[in-house]
Amino acid sequence: MSAPPEPQAAADAAGPASAGCGAPAPHALARYAAALLAGALLSCAFAPLDLWPLAIACPALLMWLWEGCSPRCAAWAGFYFGAGTFGLGTWWLYISIHDVAAAPLALALALVLSLIGIMAAYHALLGYLSARLLPAGGPWRWLVGLPALWLLIEWWRGWFLSGFPWLSLGYSQTDTWLSGFAPLGGVYAISALLLSGSGALLALVRGRGRVRAAAAAVLLLPWPLGALLERVEWTRAAGPPISVAVLQGAVPQDLKWQESNIEPTRELYTRLNEQALGARLIIWPEAALPQLANEIPQYLGQLYSRARMHGSDIVMGILRVDENEQYFNSILTLADRVSFYDKHHLVPFAEYFPVPAFIRSWLRLMNLPYSDFTAGPADQPSVAAGGTRLALSICYEDAYPSADLPALASAGLLVNVTNDAWFGHSWARYQHFQIARMRAIEARRPLLRAANDGISALVGAHGQVLARAPEFTATVLRGTVQPRVGLPPYARFGNRLAVVWGLLGTGLSAAMKRRQSQEA
Repeated sequence: MSAPPEPQAAADAAGPASAGCGAPAPHALARYAAALLAGALLSCAFAPLDLWPLAIACPALLMWLWEGCSPRCAAWAGFYFGAGTFGLGTWWLYISIHDVAAAPLALALALVLSLIGIMAAYHALLGYLSARLLPAGGPWRWLVGLPALWLLIEWWRGWFLSGFPWLSLGYSQTDTWLSGFAPLGGVYAISALLLSGSGALLALVRGRGRVRAAAAAVLLLPWPLGALLERVEWTRAAGPPISVAVLQGAVPQDLKWQESNIEPTRELYTRLNEQALGARLIIWPEAALPQLANEIPQYLGQLYSRARMHGSDIVMGILRVDENEQYFNSILTLADRVSFYDKHHLVPFAEYFPVPAFIRSWLRLMNLPYSDFTAGPADQPSVAAGGTRLALSICYEDAYPSADLPALASAGLLVNVTNDAWFGHSWARYQHFQIARMRAIEARRPLLRAANDGISALVGAHGQVLARAPEFTATVLRGTVQPRVGLPPYARFGNRLAVVWGLLGTGLSAAMKRRQSQEA
């Protein structure tokens, strides 16, 4: 396999179109089309399709498309790759904005395309920097520089300007041997291994002799090593197993906040909670009741009394307002101590609106009839409930790999309450559940997950699904989980190991390019 043909200089200078006639140069068009297709295929590596080998093959194809590219050419190829990944992988955002939130069609499309463009820009930057900083070819580029630089960009995308860590490569491996590396370095360590494998595939095609031997080792050795790491007990059981019950009301999102449906929803959850009484720990989903906690103190008091009579503690998602008229998306814990956890990572255009006031009337979602939400503190302690301590998160907070780490020093279980009903029957709920399972694997602790209409589940400390509720059905999911304590390396060091490798690999490869230039 030879390198893809490089676009003509004039076409390259003008972006994807040639300077002469305004139409894309044929070989440039082929390169960009291949990048777009490879990016779209990459989204199929994740749930629900779970075609995980694509997480190695698709980045390898983009790396090959970058061979011989100028910085501008590489940037455009990267942009199309990212557009393919997020265009197919996050199309479901349209459902939440247009179908559920009833935003105008043009505005919904503009918002979705804007997000796709921003995500694609990260890959464009990756392509540009790879052409500027890294050697033009050889093992330093394929096996070190490209994987390290890609990893840095992926990590940066996960936190910059609040971040959007969705579709990070490592999530595709929740059910493969590579998941054994999660307690060591988290999801980004798995991304690093996948990217090294992608570079190794390119080296097997482009390299010779010892380079190919090294590439084969890089590609193959992590798999049996991951299988061995999977057997390591990074944590230990703490206390007796706990009986748990997860409530799933399955209230349609377009009906939930209608005034006529407030009382039926409350009656539904009261009935489900009665069925769950006796379980040591009962979990309700995010914003389960269509009312503020401040509006229903008597109802909450009755729930608390009933739970205490039966030896149960309740952890419920609910909205609240404080004395300063600030609104919070919260978790209320009804246990020996009554407490609130407030969501820190808020969702743009759902929980707050970073747009001028005149646009807000278009974007005001039906289930948020209040002011913008206020973010809770970044570092909130674990809470005591059910005879153990819980590390709490709300909705897509669990997509931030290091969010739960401060609470893990004392927590025996992970709890996530969410509402993926915003996205209908799309891929979103399955992608989100895959992300949640990765958090359990990294922490080596069970996860209790309560979702309004699914996916509600009990997840074991190795990411295995212990029990799962039927989707779109009102039900009580029961089971038993074993709290665990102890800190795997990732819980101690977070993303530092992956970031250090990304910086070191990029720096060494850039230094090698300068050395090669001086010797030329």
